[in-house]
Amino acid sequence: MYGVSNQTPRSLLVCERSSFLNEKNRLDSQVEKHHFNYKVSVLLPECNSTPPQLDAVLNGFSGFYLIRDLPVYELLDKHFLETAVYQGSVYGVSYRTRIDEDNCVALLPNGRLVLSLDKDSFEVLGVEGKPSRFNHRSNRRFVVSVDLTDSCWAPGGRAYQRLLTGLRSRLCLKVDFLLSHHPGGGASLQPLLSRYKCAERRPEVSSRTLTDLSCPALRSCDPHSFLEWLGAVDADIGSENSSNSFLSSLICPEPKTTVSRALSVSVRGLLLPQDVQRLIQQIRSYLEEPHPETWATLTVHGFVDSPVSWGNNEHGVLKGGENFYNLLMFRDHTYQLHLATGAHDTCPP
Repeated sequence: MYGVSNQTPRSLLVCERSSFLNEKNRLDSQVEKHHFNYKVSVLLPECNSTPPQLDAVLNGFSGFYLIRDLPVYELLDKHFLETAVYQGSVYGVSYRTRIDEDNCVALLPNGRLVLSLDKDSFEVLGVEGKPSRFNHRSNRRFVVSVDLTDSCWAPGGRAYQRLLTGLRSRLCLKVDFLLSHHPGGGASLQPLLSRYKCAERRPEVSSRTLTDLSCPALRSCDPHSFLEWLGAVDADIGSENSSNSFLSSLICPEPKTTVSRALSVSVRGLLLPQDVQRLIQQIRSYLEEPHPETWATLTVHGFVDSPVSWGNNEHGVLKGGENFYNLLMFRDHTYQLHLATGAHDTCPP
């Protein structure tokens, strides 16, 4: 019998204030390290339709592929390695696998292959790995992480052959797999895609207009309160705390103002960091134009069940799975950056 803890799950939140004009700001690097994004949300105050320039960027996010029942050993295919992986910027992650229960796979743009495996699968694979950081009392989960660009993993070598044999003949692991390549590298992926059932997907864009939106004083608002308010806005949960509301007791942090209208627009899919950076640049250009309001905010959500969060850092769900960052931008080129992870992840960069 297991006891039930009533403790609030621990979370990590890193907050930075800087300027786009500061040559030492780390924003580009931080965006680039968050490899696997499934949703980007933008909130524009005093706006009721997507500006044409922003609409073009949102609808111009790179497409991706969903491959059904992909044998993981195919990621070690010599031709695929030479034409895609060694060239850089291949993004791949297993689809609808649960990091706390299933075998999960990620292929990072730096050529690193990460396998998050249950104990039985790890033992069958027969390749060196490390116990997961998120094991509780016993080692029930293991992580195999290999740099496919390292010469010791070159096709034909002993380490490569051992992993290939393990995936092909012993473990025989298959997953539904999301795959993309920057910039628009469909040609380099085609030989692999042609061997399996796959479908090309486009990121989905949606928007809605909000009216009489209560907003906190953004420059001085506590980061936790700000993110809680923003999350409620994104989820379309009111913050009026009316007496007849049984859904939420949330109230907008004080002091607050009201904007007559605001646009909430989001895009969903396997979203590449390079496209997020393009969107940030376009929002900056938008803010330079004359508007009643002088700020905008962008939130990027990572896949809850991705084997990694930032960079090569292992990601775990267990209780929450938070894995996102928020960028609050102002017309004067300053910004506030909030990076968040869940219960047991390492600190964001």
